[in-house]
Amino acid sequence: MPLKKLICDLGKRARAASKQLAQLSSAQKNTGLLAMADELIASQGALLEANAKDVERSQAEGLSSAMIDRLTLTPARIVAMAEGIRTVAALPDPVGQTIKQWTRPNGIQISKVRVPIGVVGIIFESRPNVTSDAAVLCTKTGNATILRGGREAIGSNLAIAAALGRGARRAGLPEDAILLVPTTDREAVKLMAGMDQYIDMIVPRGGHTLIEAVVAAARMPVIKHYNGICAVYVDKDADLSMAEEIILNAKTQRPGVCNAIETILVHRDCAEAFFKTGGQALLDKGVQIRGDERVCALLGDKAVLATEEDWNTEFLDLILAARVVDSVDEAIAHIESHGSHHSDCIVTANEETAEAFLNQVDSATVYWNASTRFTDGGEFGFGAEIGISTDKLHARGPMALEELTTYKYQIRGTGQVRK
Repeated sequence: MPLKKLICDLGKRARAASKQLAQLSSAQKNTGLLAMADELIASQGALLEANAKDVERSQAEGLSSAMIDRLTLTPARIVAMAEGIRTVAALPDPVGQTIKQWTRPNGIQISKVRVPIGVVGIIFESRPNVTSDAAVLCTKTGNATILRGGREAIGSNLAIAAALGRGARRAGLPEDAILLVPTTDREAVKLMAGMDQYIDMIVPRGGHTLIEAVVAAARMPVIKHYNGICAVYVDKDADLSMAEEIILNAKTQRPGVCNAIETILVHRDCAEAFFKTGGQALLDKGVQIRGDERVCALLGDKAVLATEEDWNTEFLDLILAARVVDSVDEAIAHIESHGSHHSDCIVTANEETAEAFLNQVDSATVYWNASTRFTDGGEFGFGAEIGISTDKLHARGPMALEELTTYKYQIRGTGQVRK
């Protein structure tokens, strides 16, 4: 089938399925989700086999270690995917919730009610678990979804989507509620982005080039999951042991994810003490430190001099840009100039300084004395996430059930007419 016809056909099928999904009760949707979780576990062997082929091919093609980590499925990760689905099933269904209700002087009653968006397109790279997370969140909120994954994970994505589809159909959900584009042709991205007659919202998750391509071509609203250039600022009043633990976690636990930090900013009053212990701890973990002149003076040949580009780079690897600053205001200015408005943290015992940081840093998630690795739908209690939006409208931060709904006004009258 020609690609344009294929994508158009997927759109038509998803639109029809969305109409059916929107009429299902919460109980019906939850039954479907639990069946999908069970089918993932039952299909573990097939999922691991498909994933092993993807990993082998990607390693041969020279994919980075961070991207290989994102790509790899394990039995534990499959169990986690299934548990994520069950968690979503147990959460309250936002569809049908009354956000606000009031009565006008003429007796008309107005209700603002949550409803599904309709058809959501998800374009993503590398991480096959996104196939599951996106599909189940959309199903829970009565949305059909069209998924287009990256070339590196095509086998894994097809296997996951097939398993989810089997579970959904067994529970009586529409057959076309979850659709996966079965090709890695890049033209499919452009075709999806232009298909506003069928897709109501599109969410790109991946590199800057992918997101820019979707934004340039999209004829429908786009929720962007932009770079995670996240920073930790170590204030002069910080507990340095706490700062070291937070930074090690935020950088080295999983360096290839978007909520890992790429920059540390350290107040001049504690810089020498911090880099003596915390800097060495990072080096011991294999982190390459790219520092400004003051950092390099403290670490000597253990650090390399940072370039201007380093302050604006999402390394997704064991590389960290480091700068000494003279104040919290300078730290905030650096984050606003070089960050990506994703996740940023201050470590301090000074509440006034912390509140200034929390209020002035314009990021989707801002932390005081906690690792940025908590920017995650599961960690926020959302069960899963469709992405972490760095936009301001209509979703920001981990995007889960409520962000996959819109609203409409329902007006109830007793014969009123406008005069």
